Amino acid sequence: MAQKHLAISGTIKEFIEKQKIFFVGTATSESKVNISPKGMDSFRILNKNRVIWLNVTGSGNETSAHIQVNSRMTIMFMALDGKPMIVRLYGLASVIHKNDAEWEPLISMFPPIPAARQIFDMRVELVQTSCGMAVPYFDYAGNREQLNNLHKKIGEEKVAQYWEEKNQYSIDGIPTYIVRKNSTRKVKQ
Repeated sequence: MAQKHLAISGTIKEFIEKQKIFFVGTATSESKVNISPKGMDSFRILNKNRVIWLNVTGSGNETSAHIQVNSRMTIMFMALDGKPMIVRLYGLASVIHKNDAEWEPLISMFPPIPAARQIFDMRVELVQTSCGMAVPYFDYAGNREQLNNLHKKIGEEKVAQYWEEKNQYSIDGIPTYIVRKNSTRKVKQ
């Protein structure tokens, strides 16, 4: 049965920190809904109502575009082994780009990951747990290294060129400000 909490408790924090994958959901009122899988040791809990996660260069940049128009974000974790459980974090997020003052103190909380693109900073307003009894078991076999290897091989200049060519707009034409950052809506923490 689902339970609602106003903050990330110790038990929920322990559960989240053990997970190898999480999913992020965002949308604007007019855009397609985007659900994106994440991994790579890219999630941190800063306190009971604040989390950050590091976003690396990929084929699209939907989350960034959406958050700069509508700051709502949902993050979901699920147990793929052990006791069944699903945790959803609901809140408001902001995008931190490399040229933002907040970048340096936050990026230092993550291991070096090639082609780090943005950090999302989310104020958690609601935590919901549910049973997860219908989620199948999966064995964790390790992280995929193809993306890191590609980014190391092509280098920062080619990554920046990729941002210019492929990451400036969402599939719905919403700007991401990855290259030329204008004002973005920041959520007070």
